[in-house]
Amino acid sequence: MDATITYFEETGPANTAAVLALVKKRAAAGDIGKIVLASTRGDTARQASAAFADTSIKLIVIPHQYGFGERVQFDMDLATELERAGHRVHWATMLFHTDDLYGTHAPSALANMLRTFGQGMKVCLEILLMAADGGLVERGEQTIVVAGSGRGADTAILATASTSNRLSEVRIHEILCKPILR
Repeated sequence: MDATITYFEETGPANTAAVLALVKKRAAAGDIGKIVLASTRGDTARQASAAFADTSIKLIVIPHQYGFGERVQFDMDLATELERAGHRVHWATMLFHTDDLYGTHAPSALANMLRTFGQGMKVCLEILLMAADGGLVERGEQTIVVAGSGRGADTAILATASTSNRLSEVRIHEILCKPILR
């Protein structure tokens, strides 16, 4: 099998349009009905909604959880607009930001290990678990997951979802794109 991974020279929002184009192409080639997408303020979600408007793909948008920062940064009017278009916006516990969870440092250790592949990869796994924990993707369902390093999107994977209590069932099948780490 030949597959291509796109590597970006830099991280950040300048890659978002290219990421969404790669994701759209890959979704069309397989049986993908949902895309799990990180979007803190709503900019990436707005671009993704426009990019997939002519498809049957449904977005599951995962903003920062309530209490992460001083206020919710996601545009609530956009959340309503996305929901009306058949997409979902889901606030949930950011699992890798639960330092000292039940007396362990496992979430931080896992987050740091995933960051060796890049911040976007860490976020991809985190939001996939959040979406599955919320029942928005089924255990065993293949989906494309999109995230970034700060703002915008620069990382996308094809993965099999599972819930956080069954982390060992998650599978990353393909890396569609990611930034080169420096």
